[in-house]
Amino acid sequence: MSEKDDKSMNYISAHDHDDEFDPENPLGKPEVPENVQDAIRTLLAWAGDDPSREGLLDTPKRVGRAWLEYCEGYKEDPAIHLTRQFSEVGGYDEIVLLKDIPFHSHCEHHMAPIIGKAAIAYLPRNKVVGISKLARVLHGYAQRLQIQERLTAEVAQCIWDNLDPTGVAVVIEAQHGCMTGRGVKTAGVGMITSRMLGCFLDDERSRKEVLSLMGY
Repeated sequence: MSEKDDKSMNYISAHDHDDEFDPENPLGKPEVPENVQDAIRTLLAWAGDDPSREGLLDTPKRVGRAWLEYCEGYKEDPAIHLTRQFSEVGGYDEIVLLKDIPFHSHCEHHMAPIIGKAAIAYLPRNKVVGISKLARVLHGYAQRLQIQERLTAEVAQCIWDNLDPTGVAVVIEAQHGCMTGRGVKTAGVGMITSRMLGCFLDDERSRKEVLSLMGY
């Protein structure tokens, strides 16, 4: 047997007993149900295009998979990212702030993109988390159909409930495709929302300090 034949047989045998391997989908991309593809074809036709033309033949599958990715936040409870906590902080009891965190979401009213950045701060009582976890909480809620006001409130409440801090402050600044690409079609307009809890809500000096650190 030649070396070439041997390699060929090894390749075949590697997949002979793999029930999940699909030669028509070798990358293992998620299957998109036919009813989902039909819905997207209907939308394409209603918008005025021909879903059977070459450039749109695979669009229903691509759009279906894209929306699975856009909405990955439904698969998890973002609070899971705050379970690993640290109490050895050397007596640190000042503001912890992560700012300019980029995110994208989609408006629940028009399913249009929301693209922006967030600043998340908390005043620890006796425990902290890794800073990347704050971004993960944001993305967990952002990767759902959202409105910016609720997104801001959910992120703040999640940190408040799970870290038992003295205060939480969340400020989100974003542009909305439902305003820039349709309707009034006004580009460059940003929306700012904030949620303050604990000392950042009750104490004006603390609120001014955290907003100043955030750049507002």
